[in-house]
Amino acid sequence: MSKARKSKRGPLYSAQDRDNIRWFWQRYLKSKAPWLVLVLFMLLIQGLVYQQFLSNTENGLRVIFESGSMRDLIWVCAIVFGLFFVRGAMSYLVPLVTVWVSNSAIYEMRRDLIGHLMSLDLAYFERTKSGEIILKVVTQTQLLGVFVALSVANAVRDAITVIIVAAYLIWKNPILFTSAVVVLPFVIWIMNVISDRVKRGQNEVEEAQADYMNGIEETVNGMRTVKIASQEAVETKRLMRETERIRKMITRVQMTQSLAMPSIDLSSAIVYVLVIGGGGYMVLSPEFDVDGAGIITFLLGMVMIFDPARLLAQFFGGLQANLILLDKIRGLYKETPSITDAPDAADRFNTGGDIVLRDVAFSYSPEQPLFEGLNMTFEGGKVSAIVGSTGSGKTTILSLLSRLYDVQAGQISIGGQPIDKLKVASLRGAFSVVAQDIVIFNASIWDNIRYVNPDASDDEIWRAAEDAEIADLIRARGDASVGPKGAQLSGGQKQRIAIARAFLRDAPILLLDEATSALDQATEERIKTALDRLTKGKTTIVVAHRLSSISDADRIFVLEDGQLVDQGKHDQLLSGQGLYAQLYQAQKKGYDRA
Repeated sequence: MSKARKSKRGPLYSAQDRDNIRWFWQRYLKSKAPWLVLVLFMLLIQGLVYQQFLSNTENGLRVIFESGSMRDLIWVCAIVFGLFFVRGAMSYLVPLVTVWVSNSAIYEMRRDLIGHLMSLDLAYFERTKSGEIILKVVTQTQLLGVFVALSVANAVRDAITVIIVAAYLIWKNPILFTSAVVVLPFVIWIMNVISDRVKRGQNEVEEAQADYMNGIEETVNGMRTVKIASQEAVETKRLMRETERIRKMITRVQMTQSLAMPSIDLSSAIVYVLVIGGGGYMVLSPEFDVDGAGIITFLLGMVMIFDPARLLAQFFGGLQANLILLDKIRGLYKETPSITDAPDAADRFNTGGDIVLRDVAFSYSPEQPLFEGLNMTFEGGKVSAIVGSTGSGKTTILSLLSRLYDVQAGQISIGGQPIDKLKVASLRGAFSVVAQDIVIFNASIWDNIRYVNPDASDDEIWRAAEDAEIADLIRARGDASVGPKGAQLSGGQKQRIAIARAFLRDAPILLLDEATSALDQATEERIKTALDRLTKGKTTIVVAHRLSSISDADRIFVLEDGQLVDQGKHDQLLSGQGLYAQLYQAQKKGYDRA
């Protein structure tokens, strides 16, 4: 068992760790090097204060034991007080500067993380747990910032103290110091073992916490279902089970870290015994020029070394955990967007031209191909509709048109121009979308409508709200927020906000994905005129479940399992007695029963 563990143990700092540290330094700390040099200078002053304290303590002891001069004793005390006043001032200034440097670095890191996240493809967000993203951007960056601001500065201070005081003790008595550091190999071995276990344990903790946060988010988002189904006890039990699992993991990591302190204490005990025994022998032996004041000072110096050494041991345990955090954060940059502007991408194109899918192939996973050789033409300036059963690929087509995904074979063009040769921003700027999955922010209805066009005038927003039949609700609610994800709104109210956004954006190509699915028949009739006005002169593509709502479309495409099985006008498709006619008759019977 021990051999297996030994074989798994990696180096204290892997090549990846060193690369991550270089990356963090080059990207976020190098520009602040002058401030870091200032911090280092102040830390050196702190270390020199301890050395001078030892020197003056030895002088003070000799005054007491030998000369007995009260004046000299007062002078030594005054010097010692002045030294620690200087150290106190440095202890105040160092964290002040390091916290500022760290907060600036973490701010820049979060800025870059958010910017990078916004550049990633939709596919990344669909396969990545939101809890994992939140953990990286919020929690892990904050923990890393605290570590850099305080722990690293304190560790450098402790290391400087150990080096300066050790150098002084070597100068005073090299024989005694050499005998005192025989335990150093043992301490290094212990720290290597502890650091390796902490690193592995912390990695497990971070993964578990990402799952835990995702579970909490799922519970909060699904609270309506939880309440209706009376599953509060089940959710409580599930979350508490994960809470207990994380508690055990963190406890295991902390218990491993705590092994460092008794190891240092045991080493200290051995050192003190050697110093007292060896130093006492030197004082008693006429062969050595050592007195009692020198030995007391040496013991005091060893205390000054081992106390910072204890803190350094803690730091190196925490360093392994934070290297895991740094690796997790940097790992986000390994995700790169695949949907980008081509080198010769154009920003202008004929937005009123035909939209053509030619031999398009696409799948969300290689095991389940969706489209293979799909051909469709949506005529410019006309209304086209896509119908079909669930999973037939209706919404996927809209995603491909706006390059939320790229086709894996074939080509999509607008006005004869391939969309992968257009700038992504220009392409998407040509679309207005009213989707069934509506994003509503925890703001007022007014602000939710204005989101798609922040520069719109008040008159334009009111006009869009009136057209979408939601102006009265704005007047009633005023500036009141609508709750997280629009929790205080009905499905129909959310959809009218989406329709108002489309009016306000007024793009030349309109995509309606189940645009009226959450509206009752009376409300749908009220805004049908507005929708007709919205679609006038625009290339409109409608994905609809309610077939009666697209009977006036210029062309209807019928999909089944990713294949185009029929197309034509409403009356033509009904007379053809194909899939469309079957779906229409089934819906008609359902309405008749209702």
